[in-house]
Amino acid sequence: MVSDGRTQASRGGVRQGPRSRAPVFAALDLGTNNCRLLMATQNADGSLRVVDGFSRIVRLGEGLAHTGRLSEGAMARAYQALAACAQRIEAREPIAIGCVATQACRAASNGQVFLNRIEKDLGLKFDVISAEDEARLSVLGCASLLEPQTEHAMIVDIGGGSTEMSWVSPSAVLSAHLDPPILSWGTCPLGVVTLAEDDPEPESGNKQDWYEGLVTRLAETISRVGEAQHLQQAFANGQGDIIGTSGTVTSLAGVFLDLPRYNRSRVDGMWFDVADCRATIAKLLSQTRDQRAANACIGYDRADLVVIGGAILDAVLRVWPAKRVRVADRGLREGVLMRLMAAHGARP
Repeated sequence: MVSDGRTQASRGGVRQGPRSRAPVFAALDLGTNNCRLLMATQNADGSLRVVDGFSRIVRLGEGLAHTGRLSEGAMARAYQALAACAQRIEAREPIAIGCVATQACRAASNGQVFLNRIEKDLGLKFDVISAEDEARLSVLGCASLLEPQTEHAMIVDIGGGSTEMSWVSPSAVLSAHLDPPILSWGTCPLGVVTLAEDDPEPESGNKQDWYEGLVTRLAETISRVGEAQHLQQAFANGQGDIIGTSGTVTSLAGVFLDLPRYNRSRVDGMWFDVADCRATIAKLLSQTRDQRAANACIGYDRADLVVIGGAILDAVLRVWPAKRVRVADRGLREGVLMRLMAAHGARP
C-alpha cells in the first residue's frame, strides 16, 4: 500500500528532487464503482490540505457477479480513468503514492492480471486490500468526525460490490492515531452495482413495493453482519452515532441541501436527520432516471444507483436505529494518506 515515489516507473510515475514546497502525497482507490484519486499535503496541526482530486465512475465490477471476471468494457473504462490519474500524479510529483484496489479486484479471477497491466503501462502499483483492511482505513480516514463523548459509533461504507460496517469506541479511536481499535467489523456482498444488476429498480409500476421489499431483504442480511448486535439498544437510546462514507450518502446529502452543484465543504461533516434522509430517498424514488441525472449532485452515471444505495442505508438504519447520520466525504483514501505521511516522518 505504501509506495515510495522513487520506485514508480518513469511513465505515469513521479520524480524525486529538491523542493521548497510541502511534500505532496497521493492516494488512489480503485473500487467496484469508482476510481478516486486524492493528493494532499499535511498542515502543521496534522490535518490534510487537499491539492488535487479526481473521481470517475467506471463500474469496474459490472457483470462480475455473474461471470467472475472483469469485463473488457469495464477494464477499458478503468484504464482510461487510471491513465488520467497517472497524468495528474506526474504533474504534482508526490513523494509517495498509495494505490489500493478493493472488492472488484478481490473477487475477479483476472483482477491481478489487470492490475499487472496497469503497473506495466502506467507505473501504478496496486495492493489488493482485504475487506478488514478496507474497513480499518475507512475508520482511520473518518476518525476526525467522531464525537469523543459518544459511547459508540458505526462507520458504514456503501460500495459498488460490498458494504463494510465497523463498530468503534470514538474516544479509543481518537487516542490511537494510526491503528484505531475496532470493537467489531463485518462485510456483506451488498453493493450498488451488484444490486442494480440483480434487483434493478423497475421503470414503471409500483416502485414503492419494490423498494420496501428490497429494504426488508437487505435488513435481514445486514442484521447478521458483525458481532455487535448487543450494541443495538445503545444506538436506539441515542448513545451511538452512525457515520456514512460513500457516494450514496454524500449524494443524498447534496440533494437534501438542494445544492446547485456538489460542494464538499457543505456536505462533509454535516448531520443528516434520518427522517430527512428517508424523505430524500422517497423523493428520488418518485423521479425518473433523467430527472435524477439532471441533479448536479447525482449525474447520469449515478442516477440508477442512488436509490439502491439509499435502500442499503435505509436497511442499515432499520437494524441500527440511530436518529441521525454524520455524512463523511472522506474515508479510505484519507486513511491511506495518513499512513503514508506517517511512514515518511510526518506527524500522526
